Amino acid sequence: MKILISNDDGFQAPGVVALYEALKDVAEVEVVAPEHNNSAKSNALTLHTPLYVQRVANGFRYVNGTPADCVHIALTGLLDYRPDLVLSGINNGANMGDDTIYSGTVGAAMEGFLFGVPSIAFSQVERNWLHLDAAAAKARELVLQMFEQNLIGATPWLLNVNIPNLPLDQLKHVKLCRLGRRHAAEPVITQQSPRGETMYWIGAAGPAKDDAEGTDFHATAQGHVAMTPLKVDLTDHDHLSYWAQTASKLGNPIKSA
Repeated sequence: MKILISNDDGFQAPGVVALYEALKDVAEVEVVAPEHNNSAKSNALTLHTPLYVQRVANGFRYVNGTPADCVHIALTGLLDYRPDLVLSGINNGANMGDDTIYSGTVGAAMEGFLFGVPSIAFSQVERNWLHLDAAAAKARELVLQMFEQNLIGATPWLLNVNIPNLPLDQLKHVKLCRLGRRHAAEPVITQQSPRGETMYWIGAAGPAKDDAEGTDFHATAQGHVAMTPLKVDLTDHDHLSYWAQTASKLGNPIKSA
């Protein structure tokens, strides 16, 4: 089994190191990760500046770009083989609900999926790396079980996995979930720069809006590992017929008053 690992916290982040260490004895593992933290970069690709790849002493390679850049260039020329699996993470903090749209962790995994490779985004729920060893062990267990069940093959799929920050013996089984929802983010934070200019910092994510049973928020709050299958199609299929009626009217000339 050949595995490509990336993340959005950067190549030196404890999460990517832990994920590599957990899998290096059961697969051929390559790490291609961003040089710096790239949280909330989603699926962004760098198109107008060159990308450079450097290799460090432990064999990891880093790129002066986004998480999606890392996976993209790995799959389109950097690697001389096609991996069986793309993993992203382990992220320092949850990627649940609306977070998945912004997440660089999910963006890296999604890039693998777009290239036809089964992909998983791994995140810890809290941002403190507590019990990271347990999260890495759970990720290893999940990958090995999928391999044994012949789920890692030619058919691509995309999974988002969030792991509570608990000791391994306290982590409950994997629970299949839908994405929950959050409230709007907290207000923007303003500060004055030394030059008297106003600086703006994006506020913190809001609290959960939909954390009902069946959501990723609910599952992780109960100590379960939350697993959500994702898709790229953003089409509002439920309302296509409604918009079809509207679209038919948009072609008519506007009547003058």
